[in-house]
Amino acid sequence: MANNPAFNRLEKDARSGYAGFRTGPQSSSAVPTELSAQQLQDMYSAPSAVRPGTERPVTMDDVVMKTLGLFAIVLVTGAVGWYLSATSQVLGLVAWGAGIVGILGLGIAIAVKKTLSVPLILTYAVFEGLFVGAISQTYSGAFDPQGTPAFQGIVAQAVLATLATFAGMFVAYKTGLIKVTAKFRRIVTMMVFGYVIFALVNFGYAIFTNSAFGIGGSGALGIGISLFAVGLAATMLALDFDQIDYAIRTGAPQKYSWLLAHGLVVTLVWLYLEFLRLLGRMRN
Repeated sequence: MANNPAFNRLEKDARSGYAGFRTGPQSSSAVPTELSAQQLQDMYSAPSAVRPGTERPVTMDDVVMKTLGLFAIVLVTGAVGWYLSATSQVLGLVAWGAGIVGILGLGIAIAVKKTLSVPLILTYAVFEGLFVGAISQTYSGAFDPQGTPAFQGIVAQAVLATLATFAGMFVAYKTGLIKVTAKFRRIVTMMVFGYVIFALVNFGYAIFTNSAFGIGGSGALGIGISLFAVGLAATMLALDFDQIDYAIRTGAPQKYSWLLAHGLVVTLVWLYLEFLRLLGRMRN
């Protein structure tokens, strides 16, 4: 879940001209510094640069709308996962298991598939919601005292922390406090892959030792691990923002808004889950 699927595909397709997509970025030297009134009028009257049968370039509005659409799916299926988990422990395990298997399988399919598949992305959001809903209800049942108001529960706190982190990272990226360079992206990507390996090992350790959080438990080491994971997931948001800017700047086709939205939702869900684990460790 931690590896954003948008990076390699966008950069690879941009280098190949987005598989025949006509429009693309121009060098600054190709743009005249001064234009006469007639030149401006000619440019305004010129036909669209996009040929018939080709997609228009992606815009920020496209990414925002697709992101909201995917979030709506996650929320709806998340409510289903929550209900199943609250109704029966067995049904909760089924929702949890189906969600994680679907996420892993579809995540690999989206990453390796040569063509962008919107149905796969939509189906991924369905399984993602099932998993998030089931695991959220499990945390709420385990760490919220009986009668705790919803807005004071662990889930609400994790959601608020995720939204606040998203807003903070967005401001930091837009104001230039965080600059995403090629070196920065490589370092973060290597750290993410390393954390994925650790997470798999930790998952096996937690099952083998029958511990809730695995390595470190709810002690200082465990809390430190969760803080690192939260920081890493938050840093991935900067890479998501940069990738969206890159797609718009290079004239990616409009259909790539699905991939960009998918990547952003994946990162936000990962960040939320890490906050959930951190709060669970602290309450434990």
